[in-house]
Amino acid sequence: MTSRKLLNDCFLTDKDRLSHEECLTILTGRLSAVAAIEELPLVETSGRWLAADIVAPRNVPLHDNSAVDGYAFQAPATGPIPVVVRIAAGDLGTYRLEPGQAARIFTGAPMPEGADTVAMQEDCTVNDDGDHVSVPLDLKRGANARRAGEDVAEGSAVLQESARLRPQDMAALASFGLPKVKVRAPVRVAILSNGDELLEPGAEISQGQVYDSNRAMLHALLGTLPCEITDLGILPDDASLIEATLAKTAQIHDVILTSGGASRGDEDHIINTIDRLGTRHLWQIAVKPGRPMSFGQIGDCVFLGLPGNPVAAFVCFLLYVRPALTVLGGGAYHDPVRFPVAAGFDVPRKKEGRREFWRGWLEPGPDGRPVAHKFARDGSGLISGLRQATGLIEITESVTSVAKGELVSFLPFTGFGIDS
Repeated sequence: MTSRKLLNDCFLTDKDRLSHEECLTILTGRLSAVAAIEELPLVETSGRWLAADIVAPRNVPLHDNSAVDGYAFQAPATGPIPVVVRIAAGDLGTYRLEPGQAARIFTGAPMPEGADTVAMQEDCTVNDDGDHVSVPLDLKRGANARRAGEDVAEGSAVLQESARLRPQDMAALASFGLPKVKVRAPVRVAILSNGDELLEPGAEISQGQVYDSNRAMLHALLGTLPCEITDLGILPDDASLIEATLAKTAQIHDVILTSGGASRGDEDHIINTIDRLGTRHLWQIAVKPGRPMSFGQIGDCVFLGLPGNPVAAFVCFLLYVRPALTVLGGGAYHDPVRFPVAAGFDVPRKKEGRREFWRGWLEPGPDGRPVAHKFARDGSGLISGLRQATGLIEITESVTSVAKGELVSFLPFTGFGIDS
């Protein structure tokens, strides 16, 4: 089962230069879910996008039960109470206490009728025969008793369609007794590099050649989302081969993702092929790094062309490709978490009208509060800056300088699914 098709020309814009927010609005507003819906065993759904709302089919816990090992009774107690029954977890019997009676009970065992409170065994005194117990006389009614539906009530909304399943969500679904869940299939993404100058790591390198570093990085970034990756490797500068490859790839994938080759030169065969087979738009985004990006489609296959410099490709993946893949996969996009922190640096001049994302990390300041530090060099080809950083420092369009101590927004990489 698949969703509706993509809008025709979904990336079309009448502006030559887009702001960061305008770019996100187009990506999250015009794209739609294309990933198929499948029903899988619960244990196979971690990290998937839900394809249907989840409503609690029963109370959790199903019945009133004891939160501790001890003695169940009806509060308040007035003295030693006769112990008339023993109830363990998993006991399927039905028990009723009369006023002034107690039950020996264990954690998770169902509360007997007539009891509303449990005294912890270490707070109780039992006679030598074990048939009478003295409980704390001041114990609050309802203490140590878990009520049916206390965690989740039957019929309550638990998870909405498009939520991403986390381990704690899977625990909740298991507690309802759900063996299978409807989720979205992984987005089918083909990644490729193009250029006669590119080499696979491990190959012998000569003057004028470079190793393809972006593709390995994109593999890892795609791994933070529910994606099925097809690696097409490095395609040589052969127009007919590239056209045949992209035409075939577009028929069986949801997304084609590339980096570099955003110009209009005679050897930019990827870009020229997209123009021949489908529709492509080159966006000039008012951000740094990563101004030029290509977006387009071949039928219902989305084309996403990242900048070639690794820092720009990394940042633009987080800011734009990740939201696009989320929506295409049937997920709900949420803005990344931002923390206001003090700047531990000075930037005397910053261009107005452009949003910038600097590589940075946090360290405790003199008062123990976190302070943002910025990688000293801004070059988009410096992978060392990405490696040192644990997040991005976001500087909005209206800001023209930053002084030490001023508040800046810090976006940790963990908010994008990347361990720091």
